[in-house]
Amino acid sequence: MIKSLEEFLQFGNIIVLDGAMGTELDKRGFKGRGECNLSAPKAVIQVHKDYLAAGATAIITNTLTMNRIFIESHKVDVDVAAVNRAGATLAREAVRGNGGNAYVLGNLSSTGQLLEPYGDISEKAAQESFAEQAQLLQEGGVDGFIIETMIDLREAVCALKACKAVSALPVFVCMAYETEKNGGRTVMGNSAAECAGILAAEGASAIGANCGSVDPLGMAKIVAALGQATRLPLIAEPNAGKPRLAEGATVFEMDVATFASEVDSCLKAGGRILGGCCGTTPAHIRALSARIS
Repeated sequence: MIKSLEEFLQFGNIIVLDGAMGTELDKRGFKGRGECNLSAPKAVIQVHKDYLAAGATAIITNTLTMNRIFIESHKVDVDVAAVNRAGATLAREAVRGNGGNAYVLGNLSSTGQLLEPYGDISEKAAQESFAEQAQLLQEGGVDGFIIETMIDLREAVCALKACKAVSALPVFVCMAYETEKNGGRTVMGNSAAECAGILAAEGASAIGANCGSVDPLGMAKIVAALGQATRLPLIAEPNAGKPRLAEGATVFEMDVATFASEVDSCLKAGGRILGGCCGTTPAHIRALSARIS
């Protein structure tokens, strides 16, 4: 029986997260991202299993933007409750098949809308949407939550407050940074130090960075900046290099050895929860896990 995620974090252990789900499903011929929880559940389970076999000690549910506001505003043809409960139960099933020795993190991300006054969504509405999703993920059996790919600190705080309002489980929060320069900045101008201070004050269990427009070495600089502002465990989930457009498609081309080597710089900068984002595969996580070991 593994320790609770909260206990595990207290001892400063390293957690190896999984890699990309969306781009991995695309590569395997399954479109629809979160909708695949209902339309192609075996494919989702197989991706989870492949990451566990590669050495991941925590996997993330395939529910990235499956909150009500995103689903309704983007006209995604899924039921909010069904897609989120399925996302949690599929990940849990994959872990059971692996002997139960891994954690499941319920994934939340942006509503896809700007908050007032820049957009039409109020903080109250965003928080209610995130709270609904968090409750459904908890019902599905997650061990904690991970809020990812947030470019607006205010929206990240809405999601964090929502998780804390409905659950006592740990909450990880990752911002997406546009640059590692000037102390690390999101598209909305939030600095790494600002994000660290506010997210810690709001009760995050761990904070970090994922996705964005920085490569793993750039993310290491952001991790270092976060470490100067907080004593919380730090997360790094870089893409497989910087994105590049090729024939109208976004591609990530960093090979597995380079990825593992460069993410090692995130470890040296203080990262303790390490994985991959867009373009990363089970092979990238296997190389990362082997290097950490």
